[in-house]
Amino acid sequence: MSEPKAPTPAPGDTYKGWLFKWTNYIKGYQRRWFVLSNGLLSYYRTQAEMGHTCRGTINLATANIAVEDSCNFVISNGGTQTYHLKASSEVERQRWITALELAKAKAFRMQAESDDSGDESTPPAAGQGGGARNSEVQSTLRTLGSKVEDLSTCNDLIAKHGSALQRSLSELEGVRLGGETSEKIRQVTERATLFRITSNAMINACRDFLALAQAHSKRWQKALQAEREQRVRLEETLEQLAKQHNHLERAFRGATVLPPSQSNPAIDSKGSVPGKGDASDEDEENEFFDACEDVQEFITVPADPKYHRRSGSNVSGISSEMGMDDGTTSLDEQSMASNPESPQSQEVVPVRKRRTRIPDKPNYSLNLWSIMKNCIGKELSKIPMPVNFNEPLSMLQRLSEDLEYYELLDRGAKCQSSLEQMCYVAAFTVSSYSTTVHRTGKPFNPLLGETFELDRLQESGYRSLCEQVSHHPPAAAHHAISERGWTLRQEIALASKFRGKYLSIMPLGSIHCIFEKSNNHYTWKKVTTTVHNIIVGKLWIDQSGEIDIVNHRTGDRCHLKFAPYSYFSRDVARKVTGVVTDKDGKAHYVLSGTWDEKMECSRVMQSSRGGENGADGRQKTVYQTLKAKELWRKTPLPEGAENMYYFSTLALTLNEPEEGVAPTDSRKRPDQRLMEQGRWEEANAEKQRLEEKQRTARREREREANRSANPEEAEEVEIATEPSETTDKTDTDETSSDLSLSTETLHGSHPPSYSMEGPYGAPVKSGHQDSYKAMWFDRCVDPMTGEPTHIYRGGYWETKEQGNWDSCPDIF
Repeated sequence: MSEPKAPTPAPGDTYKGWLFKWTNYIKGYQRRWFVLSNGLLSYYRTQAEMGHTCRGTINLATANIAVEDSCNFVISNGGTQTYHLKASSEVERQRWITALELAKAKAFRMQAESDDSGDESTPPAAGQGGGARNSEVQSTLRTLGSKVEDLSTCNDLIAKHGSALQRSLSELEGVRLGGETSEKIRQVTERATLFRITSNAMINACRDFLALAQAHSKRWQKALQAEREQRVRLEETLEQLAKQHNHLERAFRGATVLPPSQSNPAIDSKGSVPGKGDASDEDEENEFFDACEDVQEFITVPADPKYHRRSGSNVSGISSEMGMDDGTTSLDEQSMASNPESPQSQEVVPVRKRRTRIPDKPNYSLNLWSIMKNCIGKELSKIPMPVNFNEPLSMLQRLSEDLEYYELLDRGAKCQSSLEQMCYVAAFTVSSYSTTVHRTGKPFNPLLGETFELDRLQESGYRSLCEQVSHHPPAAAHHAISERGWTLRQEIALASKFRGKYLSIMPLGSIHCIFEKSNNHYTWKKVTTTVHNIIVGKLWIDQSGEIDIVNHRTGDRCHLKFAPYSYFSRDVARKVTGVVTDKDGKAHYVLSGTWDEKMECSRVMQSSRGGENGADGRQKTVYQTLKAKELWRKTPLPEGAENMYYFSTLALTLNEPEEGVAPTDSRKRPDQRLMEQGRWEEANAEKQRLEEKQRTARREREREANRSANPEEAEEVEIATEPSETTDKTDTDETSSDLSLSTETLHGSHPPSYSMEGPYGAPVKSGHQDSYKAMWFDRCVDPMTGEPTHIYRGGYWETKEQGNWDSCPDIF
């Protein structure tokens, strides 16, 4: 951005340009865009912010301007605001000083004229107290005015007599000593006497003026302070009134948009009310995040008003906000249209009441060092990790929590625009991290063959199945299908690295989302999860990295960026930004929000290069957008969540006992159930029993595999020695994964054939080939990504209907 080279502006003209403003001792001077207009000096981070975000303003009428050196100068208004500024050159600094002085003089004159006109227009019957105060002020002003006139008169007299005295003294120097010497001396004496008298009068007038000013200064200060406090109170009251008005307007519009049948409290299905919150979304304030110089790659500014074409109804207004460019109706219009899935066309079926509480977490004190120091010299894979570091859920149940905000996919399934659908898929992707802020406990590592079903067909129209399909490396497959036209599948496996103070967990593999109506197939991968303060301090979790969501049918893409937490960053914590583009790279939507609270999208009307340069030197893209529309907002945690492992409403129901599930379901895992009930010592003993049972089962499978491959050699080895726990160095159990302290965000896909990192970044030995085959999933190559994965082959729900679980293994 070139420096302004405009000529010195006339008084009152607007003057703009770049200056360097002192921020703090860490960042020093930072480049800011300053605007001088109507006696006010305002500054912004970039020119694009002029439309919506002012960083500070100072009134020049009461400000002091001081020059420090050739390029630096200071503007202060008496202590509350002080700007230390630096120009690029001495010439540029002088231009700013001249413009500021002229603006200050004009602002001072305008303020004085405003005060005079205000005093003259004060009504005489303004109240007894107000009239007395006004009369006192008027009297003081008249007295001060007369004193100023006296000073002016004395000044004129001093100048006149001073000149005469100077001439007399000059004449005295030129005369000769004689008769006229005494006459000249007398004239000088008279002039000096007059000068002394006038000077004394001026000094007395100044003394009276000073005494009067001192007598009234404290009173004026108190009056000014009272006025300032009253102004602050009025501003706060006005802000509250504006918020209340906005809230009432949203409530009124929401009440008028929803049909009367949908306001029936008997219909409590979370997914049966399409477009939940859409009526209020349209009236949300347009929130623009500051352009981060180190993270964000673009800037959003409000689009020109010509793009805001509003129709008569609120529903079509929301459609125009989303900016449908192909003439199709938006999701909100479809929700209000005739829909065979609408609750109006279905009978009301009683819904099972789920539990809302679990037993409070016991207060057991335990730390990692007290366990590790007692295990020195033992094999790392054999260290038993107690349940104290766990939460009473398995990894399969935690994986099912991705469906916490399934309604985003329901709304996306009804979109006719693939670009709008991409926005909902992106919001769903971000929402899967929303429950990880406080969930620092690790889930139970599933046993091989363990399953978990989440049947919400009656309440929400979907059901899902997870199965632990591999043990080394641990991998779980997940398949969810909805009656509302979408399918979600993924496979989870992890790679972790211990860095001393923190643990980095990198999910591998892809997540797939397929919409039946449009045949759009989306894939994406998870970002890196970092657990901080592993050894000392309170654990906290951060998400960082980038996600590329790809629509393989249309070529549309969404690039999401999770900003890592930084103590020195000016941005909001846990920030997520993204841009939705078509196959040609043209931007259509801008996404912004945080992964723990909400996500919004704004329709892009125009984009251009020319924003402030980023950290890599490239110019940022400036997007002109319509008003932001809220896509997703996190549901508050239930009351008392801090005593229930910070579980969400869905998480509280995942381990609730349920009839008819498979015998391998996580709900039937005994150590997990004992931990939920607060019986942690029994849970630890049961956990060790299950781990040893799993080791034995694996050794038996390996013997069978060796016997099938080479019967004679396997028989000789079996006769020579029996495998034992001490000699089986390649048989690692779930405790090796326990040491990684994985969190609920460990989502992703990892085929069993991949290499896997163990605790503290050490590679895990592959050991013997395990011949285990999953019960409900087939291992194959994904046709879309080409990655080895497990895909649901069917049969589980049919088996559940028959109630015949004879084929399931006994793992508990």
